[in-house]
Amino acid sequence: MAEPHRIAVIAGDGVGPEVVGSACRVHAALRPQDELLQLEAGFGTFEATGIALPEESFEAASSCDAILFGAVGSPAGRLDSGANHGYRSPILELRRRLGLYANLRPVSSSPIDSSRQGVDLLIVRENTEGLYAGRERIEDDGETAIAERVITRAASRRITERAVSAALERAAALKRPALLTIVHKANVLRLSDGLFRETALDVAAGHPQLEVEEQLVDSMAHRLFLEPERYDVIVAPNLYGDILSDAAAALVGGLGLVASANLGDKHLLVEPVHGSAPDIAGQGIANPIATLRALGLLLHELGDTRASRSLEEAIEAVLRNGPHTPDLGGAATTEQVTDAVLETLQPTSPIPQDLP
Repeated sequence: MAEPHRIAVIAGDGVGPEVVGSACRVHAALRPQDELLQLEAGFGTFEATGIALPEESFEAASSCDAILFGAVGSPAGRLDSGANHGYRSPILELRRRLGLYANLRPVSSSPIDSSRQGVDLLIVRENTEGLYAGRERIEDDGETAIAERVITRAASRRITERAVSAALERAAALKRPALLTIVHKANVLRLSDGLFRETALDVAAGHPQLEVEEQLVDSMAHRLFLEPERYDVIVAPNLYGDILSDAAAALVGGLGLVASANLGDKHLLVEPVHGSAPDIAGQGIANPIATLRALGLLLHELGDTRASRSLEEAIEAVLRNGPHTPDLGGAATTEQVTDAVLETLQPTSPIPQDLP
């Protein structure tokens, strides 16, 4: 039996507990030797305790081999006063404190009518700075709000190095030339995006076997929808990568199908790209596929490529044959889709029930 792992599980808010519960059932079927450690974090935790990411949850999560994260709610309105004063997003806090500087978001075609075919790309998003650096302030007696956009050479270099490695690995695996697209807006943001562009091009220049191109972010959005099939690995600063990856999900069936991995030098956190979806929370109809794909990324990064591959094959079969949740035009529940994946994955094994 493969070496066991300790996995921190943070279900969060909204549909998070529902889709993470599905992933826990599938994980139990694939790797019963692993330990799953259930931890509290999210807006619900903040409302109950005044802290969105309790220190005990952070300490436990940081001691595990990986973190499976669901989704967290976001309070409406400003956070500098009132009942929501002091709230900080747990996912942003985990990324910062664990040094999860690289956000990898694979986007590929699915065997469903709503998916464009021939798409197989990876968006590599810088995860720690840009407009998400958290440097905001109010001036002029509340009349002006300022957010500082932070770009550093060190962060730009390490995210480009991660993207280059991914491009070369994909090229070797798929037996095709490696292509890296560097996204920026250096024609307007000459200093900040200029530094990102300069650094990324410098890193890429050390790999002559790599084809490199540049795209301004607005042009990138346009071309991504016109010809997504031509792209391979796209590297971008934080906000651009966030927007492009969510938009790219629309090409392949929607946010309910796309997952991401947050990686640093020592830690790993995986999550579905979608949010907490409070409008459907508690109805049992959330699509679990994105979270199951997040589990597949976790298994792959921890070295169990066989389990990861088996899970993706089962997901593809269910997407091809059904059942489908309402976001894909079907009427199935979260549980029914999860059951179908488990039956496809292990047709002769009992389906795990009632796992947290």
